Amino acid sequence: MKTLDRRLTSTWRRSAAAAVAGALPVLAFPGPALWWWAWVALVPWLLLVRTAPTWKRAAYDGWCGGFGFMLAMHHWLLPNLHVFTFVIAALLGALWAPWGWLVRRLLGGTPSVRGVAASLVVLPSGWLAVELVRSWEGLGGPWGVLGASQWQVAPALRLASVGGVWLLSFLVVAVNVAVAVLVAVRRARVPALAGLVATAAATSAAWVWSPRPDTDERVAIAVVQPGIVVGRDSADRRFDREEELTRRLADRDLDLVVWGESSVGFDLDDRPDLARRLTTLSRETGADILVNVDARRSDKPGIYKSSVLVGPDGPTGERYDKMRLVPFGEYVPARSLLGWATSVGEAAGEDRRRGSEQVVMDAGDGLRIGPMVCFESAFPDMSRRLAADGAEVLLAQSSTSTFQHTWAPAQHASLAALRAAETGRPMVHATLTGVSAVYDANGARIGSWLGTDASASRIYEVPLTHGSTPYVRYGDWTLHAALLVLAAWAAAEGVRAVRLRRSAPPPPAPPARTAHGSGARPGR
Repeated sequence: MKTLDRRLTSTWRRSAAAAVAGALPVLAFPGPALWWWAWVALVPWLLLVRTAPTWKRAAYDGWCGGFGFMLAMHHWLLPNLHVFTFVIAALLGALWAPWGWLVRRLLGGTPSVRGVAASLVVLPSGWLAVELVRSWEGLGGPWGVLGASQWQVAPALRLASVGGVWLLSFLVVAVNVAVAVLVAVRRARVPALAGLVATAAATSAAWVWSPRPDTDERVAIAVVQPGIVVGRDSADRRFDREEELTRRLADRDLDLVVWGESSVGFDLDDRPDLARRLTTLSRETGADILVNVDARRSDKPGIYKSSVLVGPDGPTGERYDKMRLVPFGEYVPARSLLGWATSVGEAAGEDRRRGSEQVVMDAGDGLRIGPMVCFESAFPDMSRRLAADGAEVLLAQSSTSTFQHTWAPAQHASLAALRAAETGRPMVHATLTGVSAVYDANGARIGSWLGTDASASRIYEVPLTHGSTPYVRYGDWTLHAALLVLAAWAAAEGVRAVRLRRSAPPPPAPPARTAHGSGARPGR
């Protein structure tokens, strides 16, 4: 460890090491999807920050690590946002500066057993505070929340039904802290082991005692994925391809057909011919069709992305306008200041308009569906509200065609597993170009994915469930508990500081002054 400290005396070397250490957790997410790596991926970053010579350096190490994490997590934006990707990563990375200070405060030097025990709760709470702030829509939303790396682990998904993805993040960070202590602080190995045992006990208890969704009837839901369609008249040709794929589903006894985001490039009131073709398809398949219209509205100003339900008698009137837009992709925050981003990347030339409320739709035969659009599936509160409002199936209509050959499509598809497990409701993730996926109410995959190379329609037998998960009932209690932990620790530190000042010996009296104004010398 001393050799490592000597090598990192250079400011630039230490900053680079912190950035690399911060990027390591990304390997736990798709595409690599090394879910087990998340449980130790923070250890190098923790070990580096705890050796910072000053609290300012620790905060800077936190910032550099956060920059590395954000850049690695969103590296697939580079071809589109170019240099602005680094700006965003640097701004968001600054959120980890206080966390770096916390790491050094609790684990720096030779920490006490009490300090190590506190770190097992305070440091995960500090990490959750960072995830809470950066989850604001204007900062890019909760993409890359650490707990989301566990989307394919059944015990973790069971925990998500209790405390959401936030509980998973808390436990992952707590285990990383415990491992870092086992590596670097020998005298505190007992509380570190106790933390690991407590995490295992919590997981086991959730596995045994958390309620499981009760399975009811099954519904047949078809996903239509047209694949890449580019060039002149692409909107019309995409519609033709979707129509062809949907017509193949005739006489298959379907309950619902789902098209992806921006599957219809024209307002249906302006293009009654498209509305008639959709109506015919609904009659042929015997099911309502949920499309997504990305177009300028005829009944109000501006461009909207809207989930529209079409039945055998035409559009049903059920409509959901996307509420949470992708920064820079669908609008430019503070356009008067940041509008220059359109000149260096592919930022939105015109801001999309927002919807005002979520909608639960009746898709016929009593099936109630809760639509979301694109990265809204990253927000746990949106799916939770839909489930609480009576949605039996959650739906996300998406398009990641811009990032077709990156990790983004698989990362996006994996989020639906978390949302399904949190709410105890099956979820369909339907895209234009892949990855499309369907999950049951436990977050387990139903059937196979439609990958980024597929142009096809596929039917999924989706089991419906009833009942409510603890997360739907109690919401983001994990986040609230984390904030209370941080407040309690800050209060305790304040009390401790006051006591230290009161118990400190008084400063020595100044030396007596002579008549000439100089200090008197003892013995003279």
